[in-house]
Amino acid sequence: MGKTLAEKILSQKSGSEAKSGSIVIAKVDLVFVQDTTGPLMVRQFQASGFEHLANPQKTILFIDHAAPSPNYELSGDHVLLRNFAQQTGSIISDVGEGVCHQIVAESWAKPGDVIIGADSHTVTAGALGAFATGMGSTDVAIALALGETWLRVPESIKIVVSGNFPDGVYAKDLILHLIGQIGADGATYKALEFGGDTVDSMSMPQRLTIANMVVEAGAKAGLFAADKTTQDYLASQGRGNHYQSIFPDADASYEQTIKINVANLEPVVAKPHTVDNTAPVREVKGTKIQQVVIGTCTNGNLEDLAVTANILKGKKRHPETRLIVAPASRQTMLNAIQAGYIQTLIEAEAVILPPGCGPCLGLHQGVLADGESCLSTSNRNFKGRMGSAKAFIYLGSPATAAATALTGEITDPREVI
Repeated sequence: MGKTLAEKILSQKSGSEAKSGSIVIAKVDLVFVQDTTGPLMVRQFQASGFEHLANPQKTILFIDHAAPSPNYELSGDHVLLRNFAQQTGSIISDVGEGVCHQIVAESWAKPGDVIIGADSHTVTAGALGAFATGMGSTDVAIALALGETWLRVPESIKIVVSGNFPDGVYAKDLILHLIGQIGADGATYKALEFGGDTVDSMSMPQRLTIANMVVEAGAKAGLFAADKTTQDYLASQGRGNHYQSIFPDADASYEQTIKINVANLEPVVAKPHTVDNTAPVREVKGTKIQQVVIGTCTNGNLEDLAVTANILKGKKRHPETRLIVAPASRQTMLNAIQAGYIQTLIEAEAVILPPGCGPCLGLHQGVLADGESCLSTSNRNFKGRMGSAKAFIYLGSPATAAATALTGEITDPREVI
């Protein structure tokens, strides 16, 4: 019997025949934390009596969630992480460098890796053919010290995507549609493995968006085969030597197969207060929106900013709707400046944040007030996620967000493209 992508990667990293349901101890290629989970990890590491890291140069501490720091308590956490990096020889990714998931994709993840992070959206790196998953701070601390971790090999669900995206419909609409179809717990501790003609032609930013959000259906990992798109992306990042081809076996066994023809899709939003509470944009069209957020780890790539800038070029945001844009990395910011996208967005009266998580987790840079509604390209819309528990968060694509920023109410992007 052949292997799924999850089984193939975990077999290689554990030196055993990893089959769904079995327990393996796998070597870890990269471990990372960020500034809201990292301080707990450091304290757990120290409380466990560990002093040395198994692989300091594959251990990264990101300061991205509260960057720059909005208060002195968080500034103290940042000092803790910087000191830990200096003491252990690990790597610090400091304020302004960008969101951990984007930088891992740009500079670190490679096909066949096992990557664990103290952040649920670690799954993003699955777009490059890595088995990447989030863990609690204690498990991450142990992996830092030992260089390995135990995993139950997940069953895999195959997602076969066909057809061509209609105008105004994007990868974000596809993953929201899928989460709405299977539910917030529809893939609990499963690996979602994406394939099909549409996936074959997807860009890396599109794959990153999809992989990023599989955890919103409960998935342990979201995996894409490492193909020519992966190879070209790694080469563009100066990491062509990190490529290896990884595909599932033709006779691999899947728990189920879900088929989606994107030609039948239309723009989708997730309504408050769960990601699986999805609906076509047309059903919530006209809902007043006080803030639009474009970017973060889910849709902060250059491609996303290009879509946004093309819609907003020569126009201005609605006067009663704030527009906040958060590029996912310094590299993205620089490329967007060079391409003229940042100037276009500023002329449209957007507020450009430093590369980072921005208002996504409700710490700063766009906290919502009671009764306000936000349309965001981020990955979660839980009650209180971006500030007040009496606020409302809708999730959509950068195109839907840009169209909404123009009109001040939820708008189908096909009306303004």
